[in-house]
Amino acid sequence: MPNTKLTKRRFLQYAGGMAAATGLPAVIGVGPASAAGLRTVDMQLGWLASNGLLGEVVAQAKGFYEEEGLELKITPGGPNVDGVGSVAAGRAEVGQISSSPSVMLARAAGIPIKAFAAGYQKHPFTYFSLPDNPIREPKDMVGKTIATQPTAHILLKALLAANDISEDDVEIVNMGSDMNQLMTGQAAAVTGWLTNIAALDVLGEDRVDLMLWDTGIQLYATVYYATDETIETDADSLAGFTRATARGWHYVRENPEEAVDLLIAAYPNMDREAEMRAVEQVLGFVFTEATAENGWGTMNRENWETQIAAYADLGQFDGDAPTVDEVMTLKILEMTADARKEVS
Repeated sequence: MPNTKLTKRRFLQYAGGMAAATGLPAVIGVGPASAAGLRTVDMQLGWLASNGLLGEVVAQAKGFYEEEGLELKITPGGPNVDGVGSVAAGRAEVGQISSSPSVMLARAAGIPIKAFAAGYQKHPFTYFSLPDNPIREPKDMVGKTIATQPTAHILLKALLAANDISEDDVEIVNMGSDMNQLMTGQAAAVTGWLTNIAALDVLGEDRVDLMLWDTGIQLYATVYYATDETIETDADSLAGFTRATARGWHYVRENPEEAVDLLIAAYPNMDREAEMRAVEQVLGFVFTEATAENGWGTMNRENWETQIAAYADLGQFDGDAPTVDEVMTLKILEMTADARKEVS
């Protein structure tokens, strides 16, 4: 497999690729006051809108941001949107990125950002196979061809290392966003997110799912981040955004059908039937035992430390591995603890 160690320049390319592969939002920016006296929050997506926006769309529709003195504006992105670069350069104050390792890699590449909340407590990244050649556990990959996105090669390398499987025992090939290589027998498994129901329909109801999380690689997804300076000087805005978004996700859990309707009203190109089937999956990644105890968006140092150590062992950092305090902060979560627990 190719060397995937990231420099700062290569990280920015990596981050854009991950946004494209997952269809998830990449950037949220806090701007000046609006005409109504509200602090404008421009939410710039790194790719097309997805069900990863359910909480924000609901919070926007229900006025939760306004109650925090904020006005949320959501703008779809595309393949040329550099979310991490926008945040680092000060063009946007807050970002959301698909996977927690991206924050670690950015920090190691000299980009002064750190995570302040995690939207998905469990990562939905999954290896999909078919019943006639199932991959139910990591050892089933031995001697098989696994197709995955180029930016996800490192996830497979981490999986193999965590399960004492030699990389030489698995053939890894690139794939795009569809499942064609699995359906045509070119690969024993393909990868994607369990929440992308529409893309998975082609595999049928009997498909076999092996979540990355269940193989021992336990990452956060839809991670919210900001620069060190923003966290120090504009923590109140970050806290307001966090409280409102937490309320939005709580409303989704209590009113999933209405939430999907609001999502479809905001983005009519989405398939309502597919999103109704997906919403339960999405909520399962957002609300876990961890959120029941500590509230929406919670994270812990131990999980981040484990991730940093795993990536250091794989030689992924350009130079020294970042420290956990460089990668994440609990400051905003502590500022919003009571409010987040009330809605979790």
